[in-house]
Amino acid sequence: MKIDVLTLFPEMFEGVFSSSILGKAQEKGLLQLGTVNFRDYANNKHNTVDDYPYGGGGGMVLKPEPIFTAVEELTSVLEQRPRIILMCPQGEPFTQRKAEELSREKHLIFICGHYEGYDERIREHLVTDELSIGDYVLTGGELPAMVVIDSVARLIPGVLGNETSAVTDSFSTGLLEYPHYTRPAKFRDWEVPDILISGHHGNIKDWRRKQSLLRTWKKRPDLLEHAVLTEEERRWLEEQKAKEAVRQRSEGHE
Repeated sequence: MKIDVLTLFPEMFEGVFSSSILGKAQEKGLLQLGTVNFRDYANNKHNTVDDYPYGGGGGMVLKPEPIFTAVEELTSVLEQRPRIILMCPQGEPFTQRKAEELSREKHLIFICGHYEGYDERIREHLVTDELSIGDYVLTGGELPAMVVIDSVARLIPGVLGNETSAVTDSFSTGLLEYPHYTRPAKFRDWEVPDILISGHHGNIKDWRRKQSLLRTWKKRPDLLEHAVLTEEERRWLEEQKAKEAVRQRSEGHE
């Protein structure tokens, strides 16, 4: 995959792109990451990329010309137009499902803005996607772009050392991930569940699935509305809910 980022602050990406999983993915030739300072495409002697909004109001608005020109140069030799993603608080909430969708693309272009906002013609005539990482506002789109790129890149085949890691991640199955344990088997007075050291893979798989269900119900019950569950899993979950209700009533009575 090739990923280009349009930003006024390319230096922000240097450490992120050269470190950890993203750095190793590039060394393996699985990922190509680049940044473009769209100030270089400003069409005025002062290299300004923003201006006052028509109609008045506070803040500055990013001009369309530098961004259009930068994207057009990046895509001029391509046979197929890549996904062009605008990082914006108004965008579609970013999810694991969206990460999986984007990981199947060959080329992504991210646009990171600053100031008050973008000229609306960028939204209407250039971008294919608008993404938000949450209902809050940051100083620019760089940090959100890093989050999305990291989430997408780790799903590219070969990027992670263990190919099953991404498959069992939280949200990949529609549920939160089950608990993990490692050595020592006993730390202070806390022991690893016996089933995990039993060597019985079928029972371990069943335990992990149930733990995912239980954790999702306790932490993110909204996810269960769309999760695909068997009738047996639904009955088991209702039993756990009933036991928890009894426990809470008992504690409240005491």
